[in-house]
Amino acid sequence: MRPHALIFLGAPGAGKGTQAREVATHFRIPQISTGDILRDAVKKETRLGLAAKAKMEAGELVPDEVVCGIVEERVSEPDCKNGFILDGFPRTIAQAKFVDKMLEAKGHGKPLVLDIEVGEDLLLKRLTGRLTCSVCGEIYNIYFNPPKVEGICDKDGGKLVHRADDNEATIRQRLEAYHKQTEPLIQYYRGQGTLVSVDGNKDPHEVARGLLDSLSKA
Repeated sequence: MRPHALIFLGAPGAGKGTQAREVATHFRIPQISTGDILRDAVKKETRLGLAAKAKMEAGELVPDEVVCGIVEERVSEPDCKNGFILDGFPRTIAQAKFVDKMLEAKGHGKPLVLDIEVGEDLLLKRLTGRLTCSVCGEIYNIYFNPPKVEGICDKDGGKLVHRADDNEATIRQRLEAYHKQTEPLIQYYRGQGTLVSVDGNKDPHEVARGLLDSLSKA
């Protein structure tokens, strides 16, 4: 039986956003991306959104109490009653402990945490090889999913661009930050017996099947 709350973990390039969308569609539950709800709260000018905006405009990190508050507001909405996926949250042990208390208070029980494991060489290829259509946003990869015509989108003929931050030096910094900050969550959830590791080195469709299979046994 699928738990009410699912948490997706994985390094940059592991595909957790893509897989979270697949699982959310399959179970008809919302995928809650921290970045999306933060931007939405800022746009709506909620109390917490304005607090986040002030920090962001000052070039500072949004404090935990603001981020946690925005997440709690979102999971209190009616569409989360039958379950939801947290994508990109928690990122730290402090945030994980907040989630545990919040879920318990709302009667959701313990979360099931899905860790998508991908080797670093493959992560680098996925990220450094990424190209995005400047018109429709379609994503390609020079190693795994190249366009039919170099530099041109198959769908609309738009120009394919390479993000400035998708270079090896920047990506290695992002991976190092992930290892330091977020990897301790893996040990935290493993200690609670709520962690399921999934092989993310395969084709995305195979990874999705593995995730759904793991959930059916949960």
